[in-house]
Amino acid sequence: MMGLWLKRIWAERSGRTIGAAVGLALTVALLGVLGAFITSASGTMTAHAVASVPVDWQVLVAPGVDPSTISKEIDAAASPRVLQTVGYADAAGFSAVTGETTQKTGPGKVLGIAPEYRDRFPDQIRLLLGTWDGVLIAQQTAANLHVGPGDTVTIERIGAPAVPVPVAGVVALPNADAVFQAVGVPKGTAPLAPPDNVLIVPMAQWAAMVAPQQTARPDTVRIELHVRLDHTRLLPDPSTAFVQVQRMANHLEARVAGSAAVGDNLAAALDTAREDALYAQVLFLFLGAPGIVLAILFTVAIATSGADRRRREQALLRIRGASVIQLVRLAGIEAAILGTIGIGLGIALTLLSVMAWWPKSDLGQVLVWLILAAVIGLAFAAAAFVVPAWRDASGSTVSAAQAEVTRTARPLWERLYLDVGFLVVGGLLVWRMASTGYTIVLATEGVTQVSVHYDAFLAPALLWLGVGLLWMRLSRFALGPGRAAIRWAVAPLAAGLAPVVSSSLSRQRLRIARGVALVALAFAFATSTAVFNTTYNAQSQVDAQLTNGADVTVTATQARPAGTLLADLRRIPGVAAAEPMMHRFAYVGSDLQDIFGINPVQIGNATTLVDAYFGNHDARSTLELLRQTRDGVLVSEETVSDFQLQPGDTINLRLQSAQDHQYHVVPFRFVGIAREFPTAPKDSFLVANASYVAEATGSSAAEVVLMRAATDPEAVATAARLVAAAIPGAAVTTLGETQAIISSNLTAVDLHGLTGIELVFAILMIAGITGLVLALGLSERRRNFAVMTALGAKPRHLRAFLWSEGLLVVVGGAALGLATGLGLAQVLVTILAGVFDPPPEALFIPWLYLGVTVIAALASSAAAVLTVASRSEQPDLEMLRGG
Repeated sequence: MMGLWLKRIWAERSGRTIGAAVGLALTVALLGVLGAFITSASGTMTAHAVASVPVDWQVLVAPGVDPSTISKEIDAAASPRVLQTVGYADAAGFSAVTGETTQKTGPGKVLGIAPEYRDRFPDQIRLLLGTWDGVLIAQQTAANLHVGPGDTVTIERIGAPAVPVPVAGVVALPNADAVFQAVGVPKGTAPLAPPDNVLIVPMAQWAAMVAPQQTARPDTVRIELHVRLDHTRLLPDPSTAFVQVQRMANHLEARVAGSAAVGDNLAAALDTAREDALYAQVLFLFLGAPGIVLAILFTVAIATSGADRRRREQALLRIRGASVIQLVRLAGIEAAILGTIGIGLGIALTLLSVMAWWPKSDLGQVLVWLILAAVIGLAFAAAAFVVPAWRDASGSTVSAAQAEVTRTARPLWERLYLDVGFLVVGGLLVWRMASTGYTIVLATEGVTQVSVHYDAFLAPALLWLGVGLLWMRLSRFALGPGRAAIRWAVAPLAAGLAPVVSSSLSRQRLRIARGVALVALAFAFATSTAVFNTTYNAQSQVDAQLTNGADVTVTATQARPAGTLLADLRRIPGVAAAEPMMHRFAYVGSDLQDIFGINPVQIGNATTLVDAYFGNHDARSTLELLRQTRDGVLVSEETVSDFQLQPGDTINLRLQSAQDHQYHVVPFRFVGIAREFPTAPKDSFLVANASYVAEATGSSAAEVVLMRAATDPEAVATAARLVAAAIPGAAVTTLGETQAIISSNLTAVDLHGLTGIELVFAILMIAGITGLVLALGLSERRRNFAVMTALGAKPRHLRAFLWSEGLLVVVGGAALGLATGLGLAQVLVTILAGVFDPPPEALFIPWLYLGVTVIAALASSAAAVLTVASRSEQPDLEMLRGG
């Protein structure tokens, strides 16, 4: 019996078996490839996080402890690649005499570093003017004292006489927050900002200079050991790497027994990367899980498309003496064949997909996902065949007839209106999350574990289920009580046969409704994934433009501003617009913040200012209000909250005058909130009219020039660098360079790879669902078509039935699915708002991709109809006898 059964399966059901195996292969491959992508993304995030840390550890040596002793302990505990000694000394202030005036600053810091430090930690110090050989002065300190290379600065030592030093160069400290972090102090007691005034002195000179101060006031001098670990020893997952680094730091602190404290910058960066990794998992679940579910439904739909015939065959075998166990065993064999073929194809497809971008040394991690995918695929293959076989075989021999009656009854979910309930509950959850500013990933202050609110997955899951069931309900209604509309819709194809065709479709309404719902879900998956991914990738470019300021940005200093090059920059071929922007500093109380001076009317020519940047979500009205208010200022949300500001309040800021180089009080009027602004930092900043800032400070110098490129930004940047070479220390950055840097944050989960994976699978599933499901469903009716042909029906009559059903399934499913996909994409953007910085103002729709999916669906359905039509135009006498 088993041999005959297998022979019959291959002879009569090879198409269905292969189709179901293809669906199972897509399930296995999609799960395997997505799992490999997430694993790879985690490793990429770890690499980016590690690369972004200029100094892994800052080890503070306790007073009176020999730094060489701590160095030996670090070597033993962590085997670092680089270790450098850095000295920190407090200064009462700095002063300088320029011309006939004397400038003084408040307290500052004097750093002592060895000459090789800048080579071993190249991201810590950037030379702007002068040379490396000698004392270096920070850019802001040089501006405060109005000094440059060749000038002399006097250091006001604490507990010791002042000492003059010549300045060799002016430098920027890109990571000043980390350099001057308070290591080993309780949380909340550290300074809120790095010092404004900094000198950097060669280590040998620094040691001699601070010796008297250290004797008089040892509390004002400290030694740190800056460490770079061996990154090749770190585990690829950011969470495990974080634990690994944290344990090494704990081990070191245990060895030194209070003689040193560790500032673990690397663990802090990996902790942030853990949050990004959780976002990657979230994106996997939100974007990948529906595709996996769809592939499973696809497999089940193909496997069950011949349920009626299989039920009749099992009833016949029961009459001939087959037992329930034998029937279940035969179904198990069919499931095993399907599972073997499908899992084999899925594994091959996965390996072919990941071999192009996955490191061959890490293929073992892919195998874990493949095993999981294979187990899931085999379970569903068994469920698709064995469970129905056991259910039908355990009944009477007339179960086939009973099933025909049962099929026409309204299913339980339809009688309970579960579809409506799912949609209502899902909609309420989305509304709650949108109205309360819900964040799906939380890093609670003071808690080392970053947590994901997985209850947020409930909303899209309910909406997905509700929409699928709703489309099935509506399709059944349209083919039942509402079939008058179907008769009108098929009239152009069926002509005089429209009543007969619509009645035929009505009798098949359960099967057709399932097909429409499945096609709709396939299009919804493809549309929602494509729209979200396109929006995400477009928004990452917006984030890069926000960070860089424009397509091309030229940045210099107040002493030598980039604005002096404006005319030459505007003459560069390919420059659409170039606008100057001031970048100064202002004290808000005791907090030093960036202040940007702009021309509100013209700034938009060179950069993009979107509504999301401003508190009232209206960029045009905010800039117009700033233009109308001469002394107006836009303030960041953090400052508004800290100082309890109300619109119209006067804010007294302290700005540095270009005449005496001292800070003076300048009144401003608070007119609005700026959440983001081109080139502005993430925390606190100010935006004001450039004309008012120039009047208040006595200088109209614009330190920054923003440039919009009409052609290739890289070509424009190359020409801009030649122009900017006239200003020592000027920097030219491009949008592409900045996007490569900021991709180490969440946008670290580069969705281009995920997009390619999911959208290729989506097209395959749409083609498979619209083609295979339709073809297999129509093939089940071949006996009906054979009877019609034998009774004299013409080929055009058969094609009327076939094309009417095919277009109803494909066009109806595509229309419903596209609309659903757009809605689900908006839900995903709302729930995952935390991954966007700033949030998108509108969805980005990939029309080309959606057009390709529609064409793929129409082509596969046409192929299915033509195949069935060609096989049904001649009477199949064997089928008539077997019926």
